[in-house]
Amino acid sequence: MSDDKFPGWHGTTILAVRKGGEVVVAGDGQVSLGQTVIKGTARKVRRLSPGGRDVVCGFAGSTADAFTLLERLEKKLEAAPGQLARACVDLAKDWRMDKYLRNLEAMLIVTDGRDLFVITGAGDVLEPEHNVAAIGSGGNFALAAARGLMETDFLAEQVARKAMAIAADICVYTNGNLTVETIKG
Repeated sequence: MSDDKFPGWHGTTILAVRKGGEVVVAGDGQVSLGQTVIKGTARKVRRLSPGGRDVVCGFAGSTADAFTLLERLEKKLEAAPGQLARACVDLAKDWRMDKYLRNLEAMLIVTDGRDLFVITGAGDVLEPEHNVAAIGSGGNFALAAARGLMETDFLAEQVARKAMAIAADICVYTNGNLTVETIKG
């Protein structure tokens, strides 16, 4: 889905926080077209269980594109059980090099509770600094809020929920209807 075909599509704030032996991935539920909220209850955080090992993924961008990438990631994880980094790098390589996949417009945050990665269509597999990662329309707001809250006594889920609430107060493309998944390290 390109911006020239569907101008004005906005949506999604996904935030991951690693603290106290767990990783929390939170995503808002808003999808907007221009000044109109199309849906307020979208579920953009998913739990995958390839080979019996849980992986939590959050996605921003085109939903159909993200689901295509999630399916590919699940296959990569089945081929390399317990090796999240390898699966992410293999997905990023395919995404960058495959003519069909190259046109997909989405980003992913992926964690197995130990590792935490942001995967982009440019072929990047990034391990975030400061144990916080964020993507999407309100990602920078949520990232800044979460980084500020990491110094508090809040648990990972409290940091994520508070940071997402701050992002929802600032970003018109983010709402407070959250999907939250927690995974232990």
